[in-house]
Amino acid sequence: MSIQYEEPTLTGSYSVVGSFPKSFDYGVEEADMEENCTSADKPRILLMGLRRSGKSSIQKVVFHKMSPNETLFLESTNKIYKDDISSSSFVNFQIWDFPGQVDFFDPTFDSEMIFKGTGALIFVIDAQDDYVEALGRLHLTVSRAYKVNPDINFEVFIHKVDGLSDDHKIESQRDIHQRANDDLVDAHLERLHLSFYLTSIYDHSIFEAFSKVVQKLIPQLPTLENLLNIFISHSGIEKAFLFDVVSKIYIATDSSPVDMQSYELCCDMIDVVIDVSCIYGLMEDGSGCAFNDGSMAIIKLNNTTVLYLKEVTKFLALVCILREDSFERKGLIEYNFHCFRKAIHEVFEVGNSPLAVSSTSKNLKGITYAAMNGNAV
Repeated sequence: MSIQYEEPTLTGSYSVVGSFPKSFDYGVEEADMEENCTSADKPRILLMGLRRSGKSSIQKVVFHKMSPNETLFLESTNKIYKDDISSSSFVNFQIWDFPGQVDFFDPTFDSEMIFKGTGALIFVIDAQDDYVEALGRLHLTVSRAYKVNPDINFEVFIHKVDGLSDDHKIESQRDIHQRANDDLVDAHLERLHLSFYLTSIYDHSIFEAFSKVVQKLIPQLPTLENLLNIFISHSGIEKAFLFDVVSKIYIATDSSPVDMQSYELCCDMIDVVIDVSCIYGLMEDGSGCAFNDGSMAIIKLNNTTVLYLKEVTKFLALVCILREDSFERKGLIEYNFHCFRKAIHEVFEVGNSPLAVSSTSKNLKGITYAAMNGNAV
């Protein structure tokens, strides 16, 4: 394996982000908080489940880069813990970690306030434990939330599957899926849809699952997927992910199926880039930026596969997988990436305006066709 790494320039004004060391996380300074929108304007993701199901461990591993082994020493959550995630306009929400013993019938539990502004509710079930009680609490939780806010995305993490065999994983997922949906049918809640994921903090499955959850909260997702499809189809690229660099959640990918091995390769590449940049890309006093507008890396594997990473915004990176012969047209890829990057920045600027987003997509399509026809330098 050979690595070509372009040293990031240190003149940018971006914040230092990355996967190592642990100090590079989602901490938000007070000044930044004042500039951001108020917490009431941000969608919420609720983490719920029985005690010791792994809720806090998931949050710490995904958003604060805690080692999975360190989570063994976390204390049980005994009150609602609110974590403000403000990495970019696409990953901009609050996570509320609820204690396992929450009582929905307690007069102090304000269902209207909690569920009204919620975008997604993640219920975590410990697959290594007897989940009969967890299924009962799942039904109570989602039925209560659905009555307050039917627009919530309901996600079920069948967690701690690292200790199960492949057959046991499939059987547990099938059993939980069947029982949970039967309970909803019995309660005449057929319209309430549950999504199920097999997860573990000891592999990339938890990042994959959280990626799917976060994508549902991004109104610009169809536009981002369209831009990625246009980019790869005219650049000879097999697969592309748009990553949030800090959490390694991919906020969008092209329409081709996601292969877990490819996703893991891209995650590992981000780790390599940030780690090398932290070692060699900063000033002697530690100042500078580990990830900025000059960050770029190329990794050539021994199976003729090339991994290609480029900075899109100060928090987003495009990671592509392509064949070595396709990478010979590097000039074309660079040109198309420039057009893609410009379009992504336009999506940031136009916000949720459908007409402007549509115009952005059309503009990018025209530019990349021009590049394919040889009009690019």
